Amino acid sequence: MLENDAQIKTLREELFKRYNKLVLNKRELSKEMGISVSFIDKSISRGYGIPNYIKLGSASNSKVVFNMVDVAAYLSHTIRMG
Repeated sequence: MLENDAQIKTLREELFKRYNKLVLNKRELSKEMGISVSFIDKSISRGYGIPNYIKLGSASNSKVVFNMVDVAAYLSHTIRMG
């Protein structure tokens, strides 16, 4: 297993322990990344700056969730694990 793969796995496991689910909502992601929900909304509209997301519905105000694997992969590229 590559070092980055191990980091992603460790982060995913930590996130799962913390939230006990496989996806995060915008509020939870903002807490993990140390950014505001409004920044996440702006990043969604710009198309960059956050992990991949899934929009649950077609309405403009549909709920957005972030797969734990995508969050862990994104965070592994932006932080260093000690």
